[in-house]
Amino acid sequence: MQLVHRQPRTLSGAMASGLEPFGLMRNLLRWDPFRDMDLNLDVQPAFTPSFDIREAPTAYVFEADVPGIRQEDLDINLTGNRLTITGKRDTSSKREEESFYAMERSFGSFSRSFTLPEGVDPSAIKADLENGVLTVTLPKTPDVQPKKISVTPGAKVQGEFHA
Repeated sequence: MQLVHRQPRTLSGAMASGLEPFGLMRNLLRWDPFRDMDLNLDVQPAFTPSFDIREAPTAYVFEADVPGIRQEDLDINLTGNRLTITGKRDTSSKREEESFYAMERSFGSFSRSFTLPEGVDPSAIKADLENGVLTVTLPKTPDVQPKKISVTPGAKVQGEFHA
């Protein structure tokens, strides 16, 4: 009993001889010229934390996952409208009697710089490091914060408006 009924392919010309364009593209995209090469390079990727940057009504907030980085290994500077965050994560110590089968974690120094919009209050910047997450809060100056304008009922506007 056959559960799946297959139609025989009836292609003509170049497509019948294996040159079907979609099949060629699939094979080409699967091809990896370096798959079988063993370059034996002992290069670790550089450690560069990714940042989430958001704007709240009263501040700009930068967050980054920096596991394994101690507070004393972080340096945060604001020069003009340029925020620079640098840090380093040291390698774990190897012991002579241990053999590593994989070393995938990255280590080293990093430096990230961000250009900020005008209106950051440099005297109120705050940085927290908790559970491997760095949070830098840059409050906005009062003149760039949104202002709530109240609407009073029954107020009439004097003058004429022309479109």
